[in-house]
Amino acid sequence: MSRFTTADGTEILYKDWGSGQPIVFHHGWPLSSDDWDAQMLFFVSKGYRVIAHDRRGHGRSTQTDKGNDMDTYAADVAALAAHLNLRDATHVGHSTGGGEVARYVAQHGHGRVAKAVLIGAVPPLMLKTAANPGGLPMEVFDGFRSALAANRAQFFRDVPSGPFYGFNRPGVEIIPGVVDNWWRQGMMGGAKAHYDCIKAFSETDFTEDLRRIQVPVLVMHGEDDQIVPIADSARLSAPLLRRSVLKTYPGFPHGMATTHADVINADILAFIQG
Repeated sequence: MSRFTTADGTEILYKDWGSGQPIVFHHGWPLSSDDWDAQMLFFVSKGYRVIAHDRRGHGRSTQTDKGNDMDTYAADVAALAAHLNLRDATHVGHSTGGGEVARYVAQHGHGRVAKAVLIGAVPPLMLKTAANPGGLPMEVFDGFRSALAANRAQFFRDVPSGPFYGFNRPGVEIIPGVVDNWWRQGMMGGAKAHYDCIKAFSETDFTEDLRRIQVPVLVMHGEDDQIVPIADSARLSAPLLRRSVLKTYPGFPHGMATTHADVINADILAFIQG
């Protein structure tokens, strides 16, 4: 693992394995680069250079009390790409990381990005507004903030043991190690950064970012995603993109890159090679 320092003094931890065409992975909230273990190991074995960072305030990066917004997240990625001189990269983002990918590719990625992949991603906008009537009401995100402030450790048990991986569905067996790993990653990060990030992932409008992206984008979404409902995310994002492929997965949960890694990895590989 390595670190670099951004212009405002934030230390960003990143992993950089292998050689060849780069694939950059952007994790969801409130996790870290460790959430991509199954993808990092798979793609490095296929001859790719794989890179994943801990977003500021998350994982082992600086527990920032400022800059916990989507513009700064994207600028941090741009700084990382410049630091590593990345070219012809595929950027893969899950959930909040999908928003980070959309903003980075639209605003900073010209000349550096070949393709992008959005998995269970938050664009175009999660929050219910007059222009986005299918979104989730502010009360949902206020509930996240209240639960985090009251007992972050318990909240970070409840989310993965329930809706994140679909473990609350009848007949779905909880995988304790997956829940423990989610909790471990979440508790490594900073409470202030995690609190602020709820606003970043729920209230940021990525509509114009999606319209500006010119590279091919694979939009992947579980049809039983209880965290980022598909009707107001992937099904709206794909038509806004100039060159999109939409793949949906019946019964798959929000955390499908973990629970169904073999399927997701194979589809990403086919997209990159296509």
